[in-house]
Amino acid sequence: MYFKKLLLSVSISLLVNYSFAQNQNELDLGRISGNIQTMVQYYEEDSLINAALPEYIVGTNSFTNVNYSRGNFRAGIRYESYLNRMSGYPTSFEGTGLGYRYVNWKKDGLDVTVGNFYEQFGSGMILRAYESRNLGVDNAFDGVLLRYNFYKGVYVKGLVGKQRFIFKDGLVNGNGVVRGIDGEIVLNELLDSLFVNSKLQVSIGGSFVSKFNNDNKTTDFILPKNVGAYGGRINMRYGKFRFSGEYIYKENDPYPNSQDTNFNYIYKNGEGLLLNFGYSKKGLGIDFSAKHNDNLLWRSTNVNTPRPTDLMIGYIPALTKQHTYNLASTLYPYATNAYGEIAFQLDVIYKIPKKTKLGGKYGTSVIANFATAYVPNRTFVHDMNDTRKSYKTKLFSMSDSILIQDFNVELKRKLNKKWKASFSYFNFIFEDRAILVAQHHEKIYANIGVMDITWKIKPKKALRMELQHLWTKQDRGNWAFAQLEYSVSPHWSFAVLDQYNYGNPDVNAQLHYPLANIAFVNGGSRFSLQYGRQRAGVFCVGGVCRTVPASKGLLFTFTSSF
Repeated sequence: MYFKKLLLSVSISLLVNYSFAQNQNELDLGRISGNIQTMVQYYEEDSLINAALPEYIVGTNSFTNVNYSRGNFRAGIRYESYLNRMSGYPTSFEGTGLGYRYVNWKKDGLDVTVGNFYEQFGSGMILRAYESRNLGVDNAFDGVLLRYNFYKGVYVKGLVGKQRFIFKDGLVNGNGVVRGIDGEIVLNELLDSLFVNSKLQVSIGGSFVSKFNNDNKTTDFILPKNVGAYGGRINMRYGKFRFSGEYIYKENDPYPNSQDTNFNYIYKNGEGLLLNFGYSKKGLGIDFSAKHNDNLLWRSTNVNTPRPTDLMIGYIPALTKQHTYNLASTLYPYATNAYGEIAFQLDVIYKIPKKTKLGGKYGTSVIANFATAYVPNRTFVHDMNDTRKSYKTKLFSMSDSILIQDFNVELKRKLNKKWKASFSYFNFIFEDRAILVAQHHEKIYANIGVMDITWKIKPKKALRMELQHLWTKQDRGNWAFAQLEYSVSPHWSFAVLDQYNYGNPDVNAQLHYPLANIAFVNGGSRFSLQYGRQRAGVFCVGGVCRTVPASKGLLFTFTSSF
C-alpha cells in the first residue's frame, strides 16, 4: 500500500513538473533523440554474374541509436543486429547486441566522455576514429575522452582507450591501448586585442599519440610494445586566401607483409606532410592540395588483423575527388596507398556570369578537377639482415611510377524554368597492379562521358535522365549506363537503370545489370524497395574501400529519425 501511494505521489509530481515545464517552454525531463536503419535483402542465384546464393537466403543489417540529454548531461547507446549479415559486409559483424554506449558531461569549459567515442586530431593522419557504415568501418574508442578550454583560444583534449575490433553479439575490442593528447591555440581569440578588425586568422596545434600492445610477437624479430607519433599543424586565412599544413612523424612500427619483402617487418620511421592552399571570391574558387606520406600505416594491434581497415589509428586522406556518377565512382575508385604515395590535387570552380553569351540567362558553372598520385622515389639500402630500414626517401621526391591520374570537368547550366542540364567528362590513368580493384590487373586508360538532364514537369513533379558511357581498351572494355528517375515531391520517387558491359572481350560476359527502385519519404522516415542485379566491384569512400560481391535480389531499406 505504501509503495502504491509513493508511486502515485511521484507520478503526480512528475505530471505537475511536466505541465509547468511545458508552460515555461522548458522540458526538465530531458530529451530523447535517435535514428534507426534496417536493410533486408532477399538473394537469388544468378550464375551469369557469379552471384552465389548464401545458405541463409535473407541478409539483415540493422541498428538504432538512442540518445538522452538533459542540461549538461548526455548518454546514449547503439543497438546493432546482423541476422545474418548482408553479403559483402565484413565477416567481423555477426549477431545482435550493444555496439556503442557512452556518457558525456559538460560544464565550465570541461567536456568528459566515458565509454565509446569518435575523435580526430588535426587532419586525422595521426589519429582518427570514425564510423562509415556503408564501408563496414567502425574503429570507435572505448575509454575516456577529456576536452578542456583552459583559457580563451586555448583548447586541449586527451584520450585513452581500446579500439573496436569486431562485433559478435556485442562490442569486442582489440587488445592494443591508444593514448593521445592534442592542443590547439586560436591566436585571434587568445590575442584578440592584436587582431581587432584584422583579416588575418591564425591557429596552431600539435598532437602526440602512442600505442601499447603486447600481441605483436614473432619468433624472428623483437618488436616494440610502445610506438609513438607526433606532429604539428597550422591554419591561416587572410581575406580571400587560406593555407593549412600538417606534418606527422611516426616511430618505427614493424608490420608483416607477405606480398613484398621490402616492407616485411621493417624498422623504418614513417612521416606525412599535408598542405592545402585556397583562394575564393564571388564566382571563383581555387583549391590546391599536396601530400607526402611514407610508411604511415599503423594500428593498435599489428597481427591477426583480417581486414585492411581493422584497428587503424590514423587516417590517410585520398587526394582525389569523391565522384558521384556510377561508372566514375565504382569501376576505378582510388584506394590510398598506406605504404607511401606523393599526391596532388587542384580544384577550380568558376561561375560564368548570367546574361552573358557564354553564361546564358541563369549563368553556367564550370567545375574542373585534376588529381594524381605517384610512388615515392625510394633508394633501397639492402640492410634486411641488419637494421631493416629497407630504404631511404625524401619529402616529395617521387618516382615515375604513377598510381592514378584523374582529370574531370563538369558544366552545369539552368536552361529555363523547367530544364537544367549538366555535362561531365572524366579521364583516368589507373595503375591497378598497385591498387588491385579491377578484374584485370594492369595499367588502365579510361574516358567517361556523362549527360544529366532534369525536366521540371510541374511544381512538385520532375523527370531526370542520366546517360553515361565509359571507353577503355583494358580490363572489361566499354560500359554504357542509363537511368530514368521520376519524383513526386515530397513523398515519392521511382527509378530504373541499367549498366551494360557491351565491350567486354569475353562475349559471354557482355551482360546487362538492370535495377529498379521505388522510395517513399514521410517526415523523418524513408522506405525504399529495389530489385535487380548488382555487379561485383569495389566500393570506396575517401580512399578507404571494401569489396562488393555480385548479387541479385530484392532489397528493402528503412531509415527514420526521432
